[in-house]
Amino acid sequence: MVVSRKGKNQDKNVSKSLNVGCCKIDALVTIDGRGQLVLPKELREKAGINAGDKLAVISWEREGEVCCLTLMRADDFAGSVKTILGPIMREVL
Repeated sequence: MVVSRKGKNQDKNVSKSLNVGCCKIDALVTIDGRGQLVLPKELREKAGINAGDKLAVISWEREGEVCCLTLMRADDFAGSVKTILGPIMREVL
């Protein structure tokens, strides 16, 4: 899931499952007064996300400002880091 700050006032014009290149918008969520958000049930089921699952929040910056947030399963993120850094660390050591 990617959350972008751009177009946040245009959410009424976004249709469900809008395709955008390699990605698609499956849902729009709202942050409540406590800073929490709810992922819709259909999206959680489709992604296999269950209560208690850990998600890594990855921020993307443009011109010094956070423009997007990506959610990734913590286990998948750890695996990606190992895949990328493992060969580099072996070469350094």
